[in-house]
Amino acid sequence: MIFPMIASVFLIIAIVCFLGLTPTQISDDLMKITTPKSSLREKARALRAGKKKKSLGSRLIYVQSALEATGKSGKFALVCSASLVLLAAGAVVAILIDNVFLVPVLAVAFAMIPFIYVRNTLSYYNKHIQDELETTLSIITTSYNRNSDIVSAVNENLAYIRPPLKECFTAFVGDAMAVSSNTKQALRNLKSKVDNEIFHEWCDTLIQCQDDRALKDTLLPIVTKLTDVRIVNSELNTMMSAVRTEYYTMVGLVVGNIPLLYVLNKDWFHTLMYETAGKVVLGVCGAVILITYIFMLKYTKPVEYKR
Repeated sequence: MIFPMIASVFLIIAIVCFLGLTPTQISDDLMKITTPKSSLREKARALRAGKKKKSLGSRLIYVQSALEATGKSGKFALVCSASLVLLAAGAVVAILIDNVFLVPVLAVAFAMIPFIYVRNTLSYYNKHIQDELETTLSIITTSYNRNSDIVSAVNENLAYIRPPLKECFTAFVGDAMAVSSNTKQALRNLKSKVDNEIFHEWCDTLIQCQDDRALKDTLLPIVTKLTDVRIVNSELNTMMSAVRTEYYTMVGLVVGNIPLLYVLNKDWFHTLMYETAGKVVLGVCGAVILITYIFMLKYTKPVEYKR
């Protein structure tokens, strides 16, 4: 079994070298395939519907933009390349164990590994951003309510703002004081630098405050939403952890039954691994585990505020 696997690895390497593929080229081609250009009619229909279509291309765009926001844009090409290599590796493993029904399951499962790693990394980054936003917006809003000047409020609190938000607000002060005196445009530029709905609402309210200073009393309730979201996620974290632990335990029991059958009854193990009916059962079990894992990730993710 080890020799066919080594031969498959060298075959994949030979194909890559022959075609002259690079991680950047692979990621660009993958984006072109998964995000075809939409017609003007389709774009207008999507705007009227008010909902974004959650396709594979849109998810890749989200991962790409999130990595760019964290200063790791160069890793997107590496992630796409690793995913394609692991997709081929998953298919090879299924073929080597002589089970064609597991080919799509293992291929998709292996291809998801780099994106799961990126998802976990981004979740920690987003949690850090959420915690920093709560403190930063609170002190800036307090200063703004006192002096009614958002540029001065940000400038006097820059020493207390920690990365990565410090770079965003430093750029805002530079835009408002050195580049242009248009505070509204500077606030719009600041809004685009952080992907957070509450932060966007805070920036929109500040833009309105430039015309009507009476609206500044609505800023603190907006900042309070960050605290509410943090409290809800803290309360749900324990419950969601228990759900994930229970799921992983059930998956472990299902997968662990395969080597257990070899110890208990070798005839059953032979039927499961080498007979057509057993291979179908393994394929169905693998597909169920893969689908339920995707839904588990979807329904146990942290709560996000949506306007």
